[in-house]
Amino acid sequence: MTTTKAVSRGMKQDAHQAGPLAGIRVIELGSFIAAPSATRILAEFGADVIKIERPDGGDELRSWRLHDAGTSLLFRWIARNKRSVTIDLHTPQGQALARQLIDSADVLIENFRPGTLERWNLGPEVLRASNPGLVVVRISGFGQTGPYREHAGFGGVAEAMAGLRHLTGNPGEAPVRVGISLGDQVAGLHGVIGALMGLLQRRSGDGTGDVVDVALHEAMFSMMESLVPDFDAYGIKAQPSGPSIPGVAPSGTYRCANDKFVVIGGNGDRIFHRLMMVIERPDLRDDTGLAGNAGRVARSDELGAAIGAWTADQQVADVVGSLSAHGVPCGTIYDVEDILADPQFAAREMYARHKVDIGGQDIRDVYFPGIVPKLERHPGEIRHLGPELGADTDEVLGSLGIGVNEIAGLREQGVV
Repeated sequence: MTTTKAVSRGMKQDAHQAGPLAGIRVIELGSFIAAPSATRILAEFGADVIKIERPDGGDELRSWRLHDAGTSLLFRWIARNKRSVTIDLHTPQGQALARQLIDSADVLIENFRPGTLERWNLGPEVLRASNPGLVVVRISGFGQTGPYREHAGFGGVAEAMAGLRHLTGNPGEAPVRVGISLGDQVAGLHGVIGALMGLLQRRSGDGTGDVVDVALHEAMFSMMESLVPDFDAYGIKAQPSGPSIPGVAPSGTYRCANDKFVVIGGNGDRIFHRLMMVIERPDLRDDTGLAGNAGRVARSDELGAAIGAWTADQQVADVVGSLSAHGVPCGTIYDVEDILADPQFAAREMYARHKVDIGGQDIRDVYFPGIVPKLERHPGEIRHLGPELGADTDEVLGSLGIGVNEIAGLREQGVV
């Protein structure tokens, strides 16, 4: 099997610019998307992230979405700036090594099923006995408590149970999903927020770390706006709305002459007025019944037909140009080629090339996503792509005072 190798891992962290999280050490006991997406963000802003992987194959994400390579570019992205250490956490020796490493850390982020860390003698109580300032972020399908705590849960399950999937797709059709790990990444963002709040509390409080409990289904549920109160107060059960957003109008997706689609948000009172000017419908612009959102919602089909008739005869670039010139929010529905050709993405450095072996020793510059958010004084940095499995084991364990011969012995036993 060919191997995708990150060709240049860069210099050591302290030789690079000091990010806002420089000096913070994070241990990742995670796999797949949720915890690794959280630690990726922390690593981009200067944290020293050490990813602990099992020696026999490492994170399964390494083999996701393979094309011609042995390590996926998805892994190269989500594990960038991290160091990889292999430790078998099922062994007492491996657990002891992990505790020693975690003793040197500020944050631990994990996404195992609840109870797993405790079975490995790595629960928060054990860890904070020797490292009381440790912030422990636990990401799981359903959280650390409740009747579902031990149930397995991926992001897709969370999206379903949080109510999101019920609203996706067109009315009367089967629900659909977005082709990315949305639930996992939203949970990862909450994990980052929790980690940063834990660090701030530790600094302003008594120095004791906190435990952050993130459930995937709750992270997605937090995005569901007024779904529950609308039902509880008015008995309104939200339904799929296709390309539009319910309760506001006009706002939707419209086909243009070149079979491209444009999203137009004309649902502000003044914006609606400008939109009707652009599409040359003064009758709708001056209709007092359409002056407010409630009136426009009642006639949303009529408004959608008027806008769609206007876009249908024009190229998408002309539609976007006319609307943007009049302050009407709009945008083409992009595919990946559109993104890479767009000057706004380029101007804000939202993709950058990095050398990587994409298979068969074919080393080339490949575009990878940039960093979000933008910090003016301390921007994030991509120091290197996701590392080879166990690439940093000797260096990291050596920094703990473990000798070369001892590491070699652990390796012979399959512990590292």
